[in-house]
Amino acid sequence: MSAHALASTHDDTRCRSRRHARAQHLITADEHSLADLEMLLATLPMCASGRVFIEVPDASQIAPISAPARMSVTWLDRAARRGAPGTGQLCRVGTAMTRAAIAYADEMLCDDDSHETNITLLGGYVATADIVEHLTGSLGFSRDAITVREALSAYV
Repeated sequence: MSAHALASTHDDTRCRSRRHARAQHLITADEHSLADLEMLLATLPMCASGRVFIEVPDASQIAPISAPARMSVTWLDRAARRGAPGTGQLCRVGTAMTRAAIAYADEMLCDDDSHETNITLLGGYVATADIVEHLTGSLGFSRDAITVREALSAYV
């Protein structure tokens, strides 16, 4: 059975289990990791919940993407954002993704025995390194609980 078929098969028993119902996802991606993101989203169960942040250079890169119904997908257009407050600079690569993921993590993620948190960071090192540092340093997540993959397509 393909990964997509597995993800689209709904298992009532698993989805009603206490541990599964409390799982939350944080996923980030950039324009170089869209294919990896689509593969990841296709493997999630239909009842997966959480947030996906996708940073792209401009609005022309925004396109429909399939995700489980309980996953919120937010496109972050760098051309429409600013860099450091008060500088008037444009948003640098990774800045929008880092800000969004950290703000979401601070407000929504918990790392305790009653909640399973799945964190997958796709994209460039600059953004993912700052997010990992915040999650492990400020929020106390174990580094082992965070999956970081740099997109292969960025090097082809």
